[in-house]
Amino acid sequence: MSRKFVPMLMCVLVIILMGVSVVGAANPVRSYLILANGTSFPSNLNAQVTAAGGQLTRVMPQVGIAVAQSANPNFTTSLQGVRSVVPNLSLQWVPDTRVVVLDENVVNPPNAVEDDVRYNLQWNHDSVNSREAWNAGQRGAGVVVAVLDTGFLLNHPDLAANIIGSASFVPGESAQYNVALDPRRFSHGTHTAGTIAAPDNGIGGIGIAPDAKIVAVKVLSDAGSGEFDWIINGILYAANRGDVDIINMSLGGTLLKSGIPGEYTAREAAELLVALSRATTYATQRGVTVIASAGNDSIDLDHSANVITVPAQSTNVITIAATAPVGWAIDPTVNLYRPSSYTNFGRSAIDFGAPGGDFAYPGNENCLVAGLVRPCWVFDMVLSTANAANGAPAYSWAAGTSMASPAAAGVAAIIIGANGGSMNPAQVKTELLRRALGNGNNPYFGGGNIQTGY
Repeated sequence: MSRKFVPMLMCVLVIILMGVSVVGAANPVRSYLILANGTSFPSNLNAQVTAAGGQLTRVMPQVGIAVAQSANPNFTTSLQGVRSVVPNLSLQWVPDTRVVVLDENVVNPPNAVEDDVRYNLQWNHDSVNSREAWNAGQRGAGVVVAVLDTGFLLNHPDLAANIIGSASFVPGESAQYNVALDPRRFSHGTHTAGTIAAPDNGIGGIGIAPDAKIVAVKVLSDAGSGEFDWIINGILYAANRGDVDIINMSLGGTLLKSGIPGEYTAREAAELLVALSRATTYATQRGVTVIASAGNDSIDLDHSANVITVPAQSTNVITIAATAPVGWAIDPTVNLYRPSSYTNFGRSAIDFGAPGGDFAYPGNENCLVAGLVRPCWVFDMVLSTANAANGAPAYSWAAGTSMASPAAAGVAAIIIGANGGSMNPAQVKTELLRRALGNGNNPYFGGGNIQTGY
């Protein structure tokens, strides 16, 4: 398997014809985002959409975005008094991920320092100093994290107690993970949620902020694809709940600033970034800290002028790259802060590094860790809640900036909890920077490596 994963864009073909009134029967119905000038739409927006052969399906006045469907190939140029009309692209927001499922018949490992039986497999806690925070009484109590992702095993025994709500913005799919809809048979959303807040219950792994609560928000199909408006709706839902402190988005897509002929133009790429930025800014203004993964394309974002990564480069987002050891199973004192082989990087676009795991260890020999024998490289990945191939609750190792972002969200939850459960996003980012390991000007990770500070 390649060690470089590139999110794939699902093509949306826009055919430009002369005239706006003739819609051929062969033209497919497409989804569009309509961006207002500011937050105010023309009073006759619905009439305009109808006259252009479309149907208005949703209006989000908080951010001046509406969603419409139309088979009119000229729909993007048919409306007056709006900022832009752009294709509501569907992207593969979660790239193919290397996953190793942990067997179910795991016994309590020898010399465990915590009663959660898989704790000794979770090197990511050492990376951010989770245990030191727990010993100081800081475990994320009173903090709510909205996890925007694929579906979730809502009844996972090592996660369910901390899930206080769920919602889905994927048409026809509930928030509950469905293994039949996922060709990888890996519950990405369950894995990220467990990294943040798997409870300290003695039955499995443990999250970085085990007393925090989770709102599970499905914004992608279980296969990892989704439209821009699904994510925007999820952000608005989380921001408007009133109890959410943090949004974690372990998802990302790559657009070219120059556009791709037949898929989207340069202006449309820029407007899609504006659309997501309106949502992330709205959440920030509502007091919600927004954290997102940087992407797994090995892109130097300091020197890649034609690339837009979303939502990582959206306004007010704290963007997280991935770190990992190589050969941790052989030497637990090995450097935990090495940039992962696949991570996007660059101080101009990345705020912090956090444990995301890797599979760069060159050999394939076995190692013994906490009573388990696996190839040594497996232990360099991140272990968290997931599912077995039949969809039953299980645990999996995985690697990606998708695993790093929830680690940062867990640390942010500890910080907010230590402040009495209330901090504005600027305060959270300042405190993350103060506690980070590094000089605040890391060439890979900007502010340095995420730490609890204890």
